[in-house]
Amino acid sequence: MKIKQLHYLSGFVISIFIALHLFNHMVSIFGAESHLEMMETLRVFYRNIVAETLLICAVIVQIISGFNLFRTKRKTATTGFEKLQIWTGLYLAVFFLIHLTAVFSGRHFLHLDTNFYFGVAGLNSFPYSLFFIPYYGLAILSFFGHVASIHSQKMKTSIFNLNPYAQANAILVFGFILTIAIFYGLTNQFKGVVIPKEYEVLIGK
Repeated sequence: MKIKQLHYLSGFVISIFIALHLFNHMVSIFGAESHLEMMETLRVFYRNIVAETLLICAVIVQIISGFNLFRTKRKTATTGFEKLQIWTGLYLAVFFLIHLTAVFSGRHFLHLDTNFYFGVAGLNSFPYSLFFIPYYGLAILSFFGHVASIHSQKMKTSIFNLNPYAQANAILVFGFILTIAIFYGLTNQFKGVVIPKEYEVLIGK
């Protein structure tokens, strides 16, 4: 199997998890408890040895193949979407590496439940928010930017009178709106989330 095929296959596996993850974050609009309840439901599907092993393997393949494709395509990319694809892919590779390391460290070394509060501790605490707002925001935008870029190249037909290029732009707009909505939920409607004491270790308290 070629590197590009491995990259697409691993990307498809990761995209399923990301879709569930983003949906879970959207539920935070209705409050932290709603997010926690939805996470417990979704964990039935992804918090098990089979799913986690598959996800970790997919991420490893995605990172390695992604860096290889980045080196190759960086020299040949000419259109805006081609350039967007390689740079968003690079950011996602770095994000996956940092994010999974943080989650597994939190779970196995800090012995924390890596739930809603684990994810939003830095986001809702100054000055850590100066890092975590762009860190998470760029991750979501990069995901939709990557999807939009691939869509613009692979899609050949119009939908609702929108050509593939316009469809790709619509995906970008949707990603931007979703990012704002998720931040709205994860910050308690931009009012800030009170971090439980056991999670204060994440923000140096």
